[in-house]
Amino acid sequence: MKNLSRGVRLPLAALSGLLAGFAALAVAELVSAAVRPESGPVIAVGGAAIDRTPPAVKDWAIRHFGTNDKIVLQLGILAVLALLALILGVIALRYRRAGAVGVLAFGVVGALAATGRADSTSMTDALPSVIGAVIAAGVLYVLIGRLAVRAGPSSAVPGPVEAPDAGTTAEERGWDRRGFVVAATAAAAASAGAGLLGRSLNGSRGQGAVTSRSKVVLPRPASPALPIPAGAVLHTPGISPFVTPNADFYRVDTALVVPKVDATTWHLKIHGEGVSGPLTVTFQDLLNRRLIERDITLTCVSNEVGGPYVGNARWIGVPLADLLKEAGVKPPSRGGPADQLVARSVDGMTIGSPVEDVMDGRDAMLAIGMNGQPLPFVHGFPVRMVVPGLYGYVSACKWIRDLELTTFDAYDSYWVKRSWARKAPIKTESRIDTPKPFARPKAGTVMIAGVAWAQHRGIDRVEVRVDDDGLWMRADLAAEDTTDTWRQWSLPWKATPGPHTLTARATDRTGQVQTEQRAQTIPDGASGWHSVVVTVD
Repeated sequence: MKNLSRGVRLPLAALSGLLAGFAALAVAELVSAAVRPESGPVIAVGGAAIDRTPPAVKDWAIRHFGTNDKIVLQLGILAVLALLALILGVIALRYRRAGAVGVLAFGVVGALAATGRADSTSMTDALPSVIGAVIAAGVLYVLIGRLAVRAGPSSAVPGPVEAPDAGTTAEERGWDRRGFVVAATAAAAASAGAGLLGRSLNGSRGQGAVTSRSKVVLPRPASPALPIPAGAVLHTPGISPFVTPNADFYRVDTALVVPKVDATTWHLKIHGEGVSGPLTVTFQDLLNRRLIERDITLTCVSNEVGGPYVGNARWIGVPLADLLKEAGVKPPSRGGPADQLVARSVDGMTIGSPVEDVMDGRDAMLAIGMNGQPLPFVHGFPVRMVVPGLYGYVSACKWIRDLELTTFDAYDSYWVKRSWARKAPIKTESRIDTPKPFARPKAGTVMIAGVAWAQHRGIDRVEVRVDDDGLWMRADLAAEDTTDTWRQWSLPWKATPGPHTLTARATDRTGQVQTEQRAQTIPDGASGWHSVVVTVD
């Protein structure tokens, strides 16, 4: 038995709370391996936070953190949990049972978050948080017990006392140093082992999906994409490549854990209003059907003016209109009762698309391949939707598992419930890729270049202006691949020394000029002219 001053007891109590929190997360990780990875408390609470975050805040996070927004969210959750664990440890030093109850309360929060998400299908999703919290409460109770003061330094009283006698000083009381060190070490080691085992088991759960993807051989499409015209690709340094590599293609979704779906067990059900009979297809069914291959540029509605969330790829898939017609679906223009097609993802996401648009002859598809490869997991393997001309939040459902025909009046999809527009055709936009903002090019001929897009309408021209009082100059357009892809453009500029503002605008094939009017991404996509400021040396 050793004397322990309050200045030492408080940090050790905080450490006890931190070890209890670590135990909770580690045990929950292990239990989630037996349930499903998404049921873990950090993922569940993170998902619940995403669902309840105001659209403006979510848009801010995407704008500032980009594809790292999910990592930032999870780190934030871990930081908050660590702080709360420290506080509960200190509270438990004086109120031992209250500290343990506090840990259990956080387990309840995690359980409610796990079972309240759209992708939750069973109450067993609550088990990781509940079991983790119970173990953590026990760990905290035991560790604080080793710190609790005893009747005296040489007393043989066999157990910790909740609170010391008011007239006894710290120097007159002792603590179980050996017992604390042994218990803390054992808790840390056991938690680390449980966490590592859980992480390993969760990683192996997706091995079947990985194997199924490795065995996919994309058939030769019945309707292949035409070769990209030679003049469609500019080789100007700094310009975006015409075809975006899979690894560089933007990713914006709400999945904290990328779903890994086994293609051998995947199936899709088409049902709802106007369907003559529910139609269910498997991945092999899709491989056996008539496939089309198309170059299509996708754009996220969260893309700011001049932003990075746009990319062009060569997709292969089954025409969506063919499947809907097979199920007996008619568009509203032909008397069909449903005007909305609701796609559901395995992660609970719902995306609503206008039936008229997906059946109007455009190359809307259930895509199974991207740039000559099976879809990467982060882009929706085994199957996703691709619809030219519509922002992704109303068309590009990844990890799709269900298609329901309904009406816009009867159902609001995930993003519509969060203040976004029900229908969102992509706006005419252009972006300056080079020179970069705040670049310092040398005086002389400087190449201004970038991309412009107006999917399913096509780009007719791009104009560039140097400084606010400059004249609009028509840029050289690269050859058009299709109206569903972006077009590269360039303009040689005789740069003079000093600061300059470069501005671009596009005009689509309908004659619509890209608007100067600035609009935020909410509710139906950003608008405005993209400008960059440079200083010519």
